[in-house]
This record gives sequence, C-alpha cells and structure tokens, in this order.
Amino acid sequence: MFKLHKKLLKTTHSVANLNLCTARLMYNAKFPWLILIPKRKNVKQILDLNKKDQIKLMEEIDYCSRVMKKAFGAFNLNVEKIGNIIPQLHIHIIARKKKDSSWPLSVWVVKGKPYKKTHLSETIKKIQKLI
Repeated sequence: MFKLHKKLLKTTHSVANLNLCTARLMYNAKFPWLILIPKRKNVKQILDLNKKDQIKLMEEIDYCSRVMKKAFGAFNLNVEKIGNIIPQLHIHIIARKKKDSSWPLSVWVVKGKPYKKTHLSETIKKIQKLI
C-alpha cells in the first residue's frame, strides 16, 4: 500500500488526488510550489514506474504545470525530480516570477517562509479551483 514519506507529510499540505499522483502544496509561502507524488509503493525513480504509469505521470506533470502557470501568472515553471534527501519519487512544480525572492537562481538558495493560515487556505483553494 502507498504511504507518504514522513518528511513529505510534514512539509506539504494536501491539495488534490489525481489518477496517479497525490498533489501537495509545499509549506513555503515564498513560491507557489506543488509536489506530485505517485501513489505507488517503493517507487524512487521514474524508471521504477511501469510504462503506463510513466505516461500518466508525464500527463499529470503537464496538467499541473498548466494549472500552476494559470493560477499564479508564472513567468517560468521549474519542474524537477531530485530525490537526494527524500527517496520517494516526487516531482516539484514551482511557479516562478522575475520578482520572486531568488530569481533567477534556484528556490533552494533562500530560506523558506511558512504560510500564514489564511494565505495557505487561499493558495490551496486557488489551485483546487483549477485542478
């Protein structure tokens, strides 16, 4: 059975369940930041998914990328699979603007900022409305 890694559970908030992935918002108010996690057991790499799930993952990345671009008027999208700290397969979709706190550098170069309760709720609703 699929189980979310404890660090993802601690650092993200549930937004939606897609066919393959659970979509979660990263607890960092500096950037609109969605994480897609395939609901499959023991998956660390994209190559660990079967071909059907690999295609579905790409479709869900595309779909959520479009949602994030529209919802937040992103100039650019950072779509990344890293996995150096959290081994469970997860894809970052980060809406970037030229005036964000680390532009044009990576979001990893600045310290995160927790959401205020109302801003968290508004951000989740904004995504849910389009997803």
